[in-house]
Amino acid sequence: MPSTGGCFIIPADHVNEGATVDTPLIIGLTGGIGSGKSAAAERFASQHGIHVVDADIKSRVVVEPGRPALGQIVDRFGQAVLQADGQLDRAALRQRVFAEPAERQWLEQLLHPLIRDEIVTDLHSAQSPYALLVSPLLVESGQHRLTRRVLVIDVPQALQISRTLARDGVPEAQVRAILQAQASREERLRHAHDVIVNDRDLATLHAGVDRLHQYYLSLREGAKP
Repeated sequence: MPSTGGCFIIPADHVNEGATVDTPLIIGLTGGIGSGKSAAAERFASQHGIHVVDADIKSRVVVEPGRPALGQIVDRFGQAVLQADGQLDRAALRQRVFAEPAERQWLEQLLHPLIRDEIVTDLHSAQSPYALLVSPLLVESGQHRLTRRVLVIDVPQALQISRTLARDGVPEAQVRAILQAQASREERLRHAHDVIVNDRDLATLHAGVDRLHQYYLSLREGAKP
């Protein structure tokens, strides 16, 4: 795989033929922390009018006050994972589960099916030529099975760390723990149909998105890659 900035399309025989959602074309967009996947998704939405489903947003919906999942989380971890207003303290929960792999596994088994249901409902409402499912855990959660193609926003790990430290102001040890919990760069690339290497500027990222948008339109229209 090339290691400098650019956009790469992998031959179409790698398409997920087992996709389970009956919509014309769903693209899964993923990348590790600090990769720039949110900036890529924003370009698809704002410049090209593509319907974007954000798994991170869905993960917040399923733990809103009054939702059964929040009660189960509090029963397991205690009131310390709640804010004063009753909302989930995601930072406190993240710190707890990333320190204890068994607890992270329990949380994922609880939340992933609920998040998937929210995602599928939203994908079914898409009116754009194709839809985009954005998820940092697209591979790990099995959400890639909902898609026809996987787009990976790829960056070297050192750049992921430096970007995240600058953006979030968290300890480096916490960033490395998150990286360890996510799929490796190599694993994401094994699932990729399309890759944007985002190690340059925003204009380069946008150019890659714009090129892929045209390619996805050609797939939607039945043209050969």
